[in-house]
Amino acid sequence: MINFRYHVVSLTAVFLALAIGLVVGTAALNGPVADSLKETVNGLRKDNQQMRQAVQSMERELELEEDFTAQLAEVMLPGTLTGRRVVVVSLPAGRDHTEGVIKMLQLAGAKVSRVDLQDKFIEPDNNNSLLELAVDAARPTGAPTTDLPGNGNGVETSSALLATVLLDRAPGATPVSEADRRAVLAAYNNANYLTTEDPVTAAAEAVVLVSGQPYVDKDSAKKDESVLKVAEQFDRAGTLVVGGNGSAGGNVVAAVRSDPVLVQSISTVDNANTVQGQFVTTLALVQAVTEKKAGQYGVADNATLVPRLPQ
Repeated sequence: MINFRYHVVSLTAVFLALAIGLVVGTAALNGPVADSLKETVNGLRKDNQQMRQAVQSMERELELEEDFTAQLAEVMLPGTLTGRRVVVVSLPAGRDHTEGVIKMLQLAGAKVSRVDLQDKFIEPDNNNSLLELAVDAARPTGAPTTDLPGNGNGVETSSALLATVLLDRAPGATPVSEADRRAVLAAYNNANYLTTEDPVTAAAEAVVLVSGQPYVDKDSAKKDESVLKVAEQFDRAGTLVVGGNGSAGGNVVAAVRSDPVLVQSISTVDNANTVQGQFVTTLALVQAVTEKKAGQYGVADNATLVPRLPQ
C-alpha cells in the first residue's frame, strides 16, 4: 500500500531530477553550444551591418545620379523648347511627379499650362454625366458636337472636347477663342472633373500626359481603359508624350506600347517618377515636336534609355 511517505519521496525525486537537469543543461549551453550560438549571432550581426551599409551606399549613389542628371539637364535642356506651348495633363496616379516634369519643361524654355484631371473624371459611374457635360460645354465653341465621338463613352467624348480647346486646331479648322476655352474648362472645373492652377489663355502645340501605376480596385480594368481613352484623344488632336511610372499591368504606358498603331505616334517614358525620367520626358518631347518622331524610353526591356537627338 502506497503511503504518504512514498508520495513525499517521489515528489522529492522529481524536483531533484529537474534541478539536476537544469544544472546540466546550463552547463552544456555554457560550453560548445553556447559558443556556437554566439558565433552565429555575431555573424548575423555583421551581415546585417554590411547590408545596412550597402543600402546606404546605394541610396547615396541614387542621390548622386539624380544630382548628376539635374546638372546635366541644366546644360542640355535650355533653349530646346523655347517658346513652345505645352499643356501638362496630370492624372491622379501621376500627381506626385507632375511638378518634376513641369520643372524640366520650363528649364527647356517651354510655356507650360497645367490641367489636373480628378478621380471623378475616370470613375465609370460618371459616364452619362460626362456625356451630358461634353454636349452642353461644346455648344459655344468652334467644335460642334458632331465632331465629337458618338459612341456613348463619356471619358472619350470629354477628352476629345478638352483636347480640342487645349491644343492647336488643324489648319483650316475654326480656332477656339480664349473665351470659349475658358468656358469649357470652367464647366469641367465647376463639376469637379478637373482643376487648373492658372488660367489657360492659349492653345498648346503639344501635350504631356503624366500618369502612374495601373488601378487596382474592382473597377481597375474600366479605369485603365478610360486613361487610355484620354491618351488616344489627345494623340488625335496633337503631339503627345506620356510620362508614366512603370510599364507593367494595365497602365497607359504598357497599353500604348502593346498597341501597334498608338506606339507609332505616342512617345512614352516609363520612369517619369524619377529625375532621370523627367529629363528624358522633356527630351522625348523635343524629339516629338522637332522631328515628328515617337519613341519608347525608360528602364523597361522594350524601351531605350534616351532619345537620339540631332546635333
